[in-house]
Amino acid sequence: MPVIPGPRYVLIGFSGSPNSYAALNRAAAEAQKRHARLDVVRVIPATGGRLRTPAAWLRLRNDVARVLPRTQHLTTRLRIARGDVATELNRLARRADVLFLGARQTSAAANPLGGATVHALLSSSPCHVVICEGQSRQDA
Repeated sequence: MPVIPGPRYVLIGFSGSPNSYAALNRAAAEAQKRHARLDVVRVIPATGGRLRTPAAWLRLRNDVARVLPRTQHLTTRLRIARGDVATELNRLARRADVLFLGARQTSAAANPLGGATVHALLSSSPCHVVICEGQSRQDA
């Protein structure tokens, strides 16, 4: 009996920062190379009204549509998660091949990798984690 593998996907935690745009570009290229689905996730705070979720999804859709080629739109899934960023990305990364993150904007001087979210995901993520930096939003 043949074993059919589950779908493969590349996950990116997207915040809208310049470094997360760089991560989106790299994740999109990696998803194409692996013939995998690209899951773009924005995590918003659990507090606040339910109207924040549709507004965040529309903002995410516009941000991603500006960067990705139209041919990749069909294999891209946009998600909004509510709660702690590290906890939600860790939960969503259980079945991912790789997780892409943008480094914190002010991390170059103090810590080259970023803040608490990056450290939490590097230490507990069930998949490989790639940290990206070095691209401004105008270049994306």
